[in-house]
Amino acid sequence: MMNPSRSHSRWIAPWLRTVQYGHCKWSRCVLAVVVGLFIIRGSYALPVPQLAAQEKAAEQADAPLGQFITVGGVIDAKKYAKISRLAKLLEEKAKAEKRKAILVLEFQDGPSRFGDVRELAKFLSEQLREVRTVAWIPKDVRGFNVIPVLACNDIIMHPKAGLGDMGRGKPVDRDVQAYVETLVARRHNPLLTNAVVRGMMDPGEEVILVRKKVGAGANAISETDLVTPVQLQKLIDDRVIIDDHKTVKAAGSAGLFNGSTARNGNFLCSQVAEARVDIAKVYGLPREALREDPSAGSELVARRIRIEGDISRMSEEFLNRQIKRMLGEGANLIIFEIDSPGGRLDVALTLAGNIADLDPKKVRTVAYIPAKATSSAAVIALGCDDIVMHPDAQIGNVSMTSLPPMGPPPPPPRGRRGQPPPPAPVVAPAQAQDMLGTFSNVMKSLAEKKQRPASIILAMADKDQIAFQVTNKENGEISFMSDDEIHSANGDWVKGARVDETGKPELLLVNGIRAHELKIAEEPVSSFDELKERYAIPVAESLPPVGPTWVDSLVFLLNDGRVTGMLLVIGFICIYAEMHVPSGLFIIIACVCFGLFFWSRVLGGTADWLEVMLFLLGLGCIALEVFVVPGFGVFGISGAIMVLAALILASQTFFIPTSSADYRELADHLSTLGGSLVGCVVIAFALSRFLPRMPLLNRMVLVPPGGATPGASGVPLLRPELATAAEGMHHILNPNASLIGETGNTVSILRPSGKAQFGDRMVDVVSEGPFIDPGKPIQVIEVNGNRVVVREVV
Repeated sequence: MMNPSRSHSRWIAPWLRTVQYGHCKWSRCVLAVVVGLFIIRGSYALPVPQLAAQEKAAEQADAPLGQFITVGGVIDAKKYAKISRLAKLLEEKAKAEKRKAILVLEFQDGPSRFGDVRELAKFLSEQLREVRTVAWIPKDVRGFNVIPVLACNDIIMHPKAGLGDMGRGKPVDRDVQAYVETLVARRHNPLLTNAVVRGMMDPGEEVILVRKKVGAGANAISETDLVTPVQLQKLIDDRVIIDDHKTVKAAGSAGLFNGSTARNGNFLCSQVAEARVDIAKVYGLPREALREDPSAGSELVARRIRIEGDISRMSEEFLNRQIKRMLGEGANLIIFEIDSPGGRLDVALTLAGNIADLDPKKVRTVAYIPAKATSSAAVIALGCDDIVMHPDAQIGNVSMTSLPPMGPPPPPPRGRRGQPPPPAPVVAPAQAQDMLGTFSNVMKSLAEKKQRPASIILAMADKDQIAFQVTNKENGEISFMSDDEIHSANGDWVKGARVDETGKPELLLVNGIRAHELKIAEEPVSSFDELKERYAIPVAESLPPVGPTWVDSLVFLLNDGRVTGMLLVIGFICIYAEMHVPSGLFIIIACVCFGLFFWSRVLGGTADWLEVMLFLLGLGCIALEVFVVPGFGVFGISGAIMVLAALILASQTFFIPTSSADYRELADHLSTLGGSLVGCVVIAFALSRFLPRMPLLNRMVLVPPGGATPGASGVPLLRPELATAAEGMHHILNPNASLIGETGNTVSILRPSGKAQFGDRMVDVVSEGPFIDPGKPIQVIEVNGNRVVVREVV
């Protein structure tokens, strides 16, 4: 490009030579004019970036300041103090920046007192001179909460919302009527009339909409007005021409005026709107004004959570616990510092939904991305109110790896003998397409909830999604939409250029600067200190990030498949040992192992009390089978099934697998449980068979009295000096062992358990099968610990 100074010098030089040699007497004057024009032109020929910056600054200077505040249902002194403080701050800022200020108050129904609402109405009508107040009515508002609504400059209602019925079916007191009529007479809202408010205050009042002629002759125009029957009669007496009239509120009905009715009649409300975003468009408010700052007007309580590494099921439970704890501490600003390549998409969707569902009026959520938030980590960030990134950080590329594969699977690898394994189950393409559609709906819902362009968000997960820059015809707002969104907007948006990053083979992945341009994220920051400054966090507050504690680390460790298998093996072996050597020690160890298993699953988010109760019920059925109801094994089999089901369900969040990820997770859990059971069987067999033969450990094995002779097959050979001690220890541990073969009589009926007498001893016994009546002769056929099995002697 040619240098402007050089191009101008080519036509300035001749004039300079003319002046120097005096060839023209007007040269000096002409030169002065030309040089002056050159200087003026040069002063306006600013570089393009500088002009763009000035234009942007001018647009920001012209844009009004906006603030949304939810008044809530109950208006009290605390709510009044917050609203007045925020309104004054907005007014001061507007004066300092010489900009207009719009204060939007969202009113709700509630049992407020007249004194409290009167103070708020007085503040809105008398003390806010430089702020335009707007009352937003998304749902029905009745009672005294209507009074401060009438004090606002504008009223915007949802088409189906109602406003009025101050006395809730009864006329209000005369002092309330007098104040409200005085408030309306000040004409803060020109669409309010005396007849409307009287209809709101008194159910017995009739309100009539009239169309009348104003003026005379050719200058006569038609006007609409709302009047009471008395006022209508006065118009007739004054010979005012009434073209038409109809009743909009009948006498005896509650004075609750509908939004669409009021707008069509050009009274009460100036606009109707479906949501806050519509109000922002009406007044030209920026997107940031839609979000309330929970810390505004109160003490800022900020917390910071760090999310790094892979997103897993443990991450979900950890974040849920930390969010719950921080909210309990009164936090109204939670910063999620995300530096993660992603992980499980289903977990990320759940977390994003949980974060997005937090009440924005109580807590503000910010996703801070210093380096990278891709795949499922980007989904978590999209659930936050604000996304703030480093200029070089990345967000996007949400690959749906946890969805089932679409279409037929790739050819499976061949086995060692050249034969392919059985084909894996394939999810039908229609089912996979449905799941893809469900995922897209969730992403679109997140985008709409946080006022982000849905087409850009969907382009992060769908390569076929194409987005275009669009411009609103009315206010010039710039956004991004797909073709379908543009067509459904009924011509309100002008289609522009395609977004370069969409419709390519790669999923959308952008840096912090581009994310801000695409309205995904806020303006980027270069450091966390700059982020703190933006959200008014004191510099002296260190705000350390909260990471996993030792409890979380222990939970992560116990949820590892190898540690889980070890816990199950130890638990089952200890139960087996306790059944043969009832010392109590082994059952305590088993309880600790299974307690750690279920504790880690509960904190890990995969188990609840249902699985714990199912496990305990299964153990109870097994105990009934062993000690109380011997027979056909119904209780034992049922108990075993319940125990296995509890162990499997405690390790996963689904009951029936629906995706490939669920099938893989179920296979991992079944392999862990199966391996544990096989290990238990092998160890139990080894203990019963080989322990008595080991030279050093054989002294731990006791030989029952009257058993096989030492040295016989399967019987350990004890030294003579230990035989007596072994026999005595055996009697101590199992005092009923000597009853084998003894005969006695039943004392009570055996159903199948009961009492029997053997000589002078009264013993609890169990029938081998059928019930035995009292006084019948019996014989002991088996002794297992404290369990004595008998049969009737015929």
